[in-house]
Amino acid sequence: MQARVIQDHSGEGQFPTFAKGAVVTLTGGEDDYFKHWFPCVIEGHKTYVPESFLADGLLARDYNPTELVQCVGDVIEVKEIVNAWLFAANKSGQTGWIPSETVISL
Repeated sequence: MQARVIQDHSGEGQFPTFAKGAVVTLTGGEDDYFKHWFPCVIEGHKTYVPESFLADGLLARDYNPTELVQCVGDVIEVKEIVNAWLFAANKSGQTGWIPSETVISL
């Protein structure tokens, strides 16, 4: 599915890909705005993780929390939708997460 960015998104920096089975330490409760996402630490990195990616305090799948930096008008290819966030690729092939509220479907 393609989408057009309608609101700039700057992200929170680059992260490594964490392997399935990595220990996830939750540092707070569910995010008030983005339901089913939790603040956490993974291998020393402060980030957020979707509840569905967790199993008994471990990652249930490989996960890279890097957000996709995009500007209004950019077109992205949506690869996955997880609790109001999209995992997508831009025309340069960069991948990352972007809030669904910042795009419209094409």
